Amino acid sequence: MADLGPSLGRSLGSSSRFMPFVARRPPLASEQHLWASEAASAAAREQALGATGSVRTLLRAEGAVVFGVALVAYAQFGAGWGMFALWLLAPDLSLLGYLAGPRVGAALYNAAHSYAGPALLLALGVLAPMPWALAGGLIWLTHIGLDRALGYGLKYAAGFAFTHLGRIGRIGRADPW
Repeated sequence: MADLGPSLGRSLGSSSRFMPFVARRPPLASEQHLWASEAASAAAREQALGATGSVRTLLRAEGAVVFGVALVAYAQFGAGWGMFALWLLAPDLSLLGYLAGPRVGAALYNAAHSYAGPALLLALGVLAPMPWALAGGLIWLTHIGLDRALGYGLKYAAGFAFTHLGRIGRIGRADPW
């Protein structure tokens, strides 16, 4: 027990009921000093978890809903399925950013797989009558919804397998840990 001084020590007495308030606890693992390589692996372990359980299920179901709604909207829009097939996988060109490293790859992938881009493109297509922007936004939303439904979430800089939907194992399935 730390030296509390004579007056504080006497006022608290030697009763054990005050021990939890004055006893020093050992530092938590997160408070201990980590070398740079250990800190990187600790960050990777924390990022590997991502969403779990019912939250992951809800996020993947949300992706399936976005996929379905965008696909039906595109079918109603009638822009042609040739253009749809041509542009469906275009956002995956952002994977080339991983050639420059995981941090750049994750940033480019996340920029191409965020809902912000297609929402702005859809707004442009609706507000300034541009059918190509409307079709592009719907194709882009379809791609993102399909990716999320399959378990490919937004990436962390720790590597391609570390996503907000959990760690990717084989073919989009999250690892059990």
